Amino acid sequence: MLIKRKSIELAESSRRPARKPKFAPVTLSEQDGVRYLHFGTEWVQGAMRIRKPDWPELEYAQQMMAWMLFIETPRRIAQLGLGAATLTKACYRQFPQAQVTAVELNPSVIAICHTMFKLPPEDERFNVLEMDALDFVEDPENHGAFDVLQCDLYDATAKGPVLDTPEFYRACNDCLAPGGIMTVNLFGDHPSYNKNLKAMKFAFDQVICLPEVHDGNVVALCFKTAPQLDSAALAVRAAQIVAATKLPAKSWVKGIEASR
Repeated sequence: MLIKRKSIELAESSRRPARKPKFAPVTLSEQDGVRYLHFGTEWVQGAMRIRKPDWPELEYAQQMMAWMLFIETPRRIAQLGLGAATLTKACYRQFPQAQVTAVELNPSVIAICHTMFKLPPEDERFNVLEMDALDFVEDPENHGAFDVLQCDLYDATAKGPVLDTPEFYRACNDCLAPGGIMTVNLFGDHPSYNKNLKAMKFAFDQVICLPEVHDGNVVALCFKTAPQLDSAALAVRAAQIVAATKLPAKSWVKGIEASR
């Protein structure tokens, strides 16, 4: 859910293939029917309501799907940073026509998502790649391939995204198909926020930040091409999303309107 710039994961990534990556321990907690993922600290890296395993429990995770206001039937979706598999599961269940790819460097996270967070087995339209997100977005084979990227890259210290350079965000833009959108989880109360926002604005045609949620998360919508923000059309689309999914899409529209 939240992370730091110079993480162990980044320092020991696949760009140093001669050394085995080191990771913080993957730990769990449960409270009031919700299971939480941690990396050995009190910081929450993801959550699942045990009786509703496919529901995005945390408000920021719900906001990460605000791209649905603009893209109704995505063909390919990529999740950078698996976390508790919240967004990966939601996309896999909600969009049966879409191919969903999750990218996660830590094999222990992948394993615990299968055993404790109801991550479905891989099939013809779902796969999990154990690799560095930077390597993934820099791979020319992925350029222009995805309608949606969802980026939630944090480590144990939970201060700011692990990958936050203009070059990284430019590579993410390269992976988007025409009209594609990337959503990014930021931490509004940390200096990394302004650094990431500046880098995203360098890389994308338009960036819109939704209002900060109670845990300090700020979700940014990054558009490959600036959209036409038609208030009436967005309201209609939000009502459709609420009816189909119960996600709070009307609040997303209010957040977009407030940012204008």
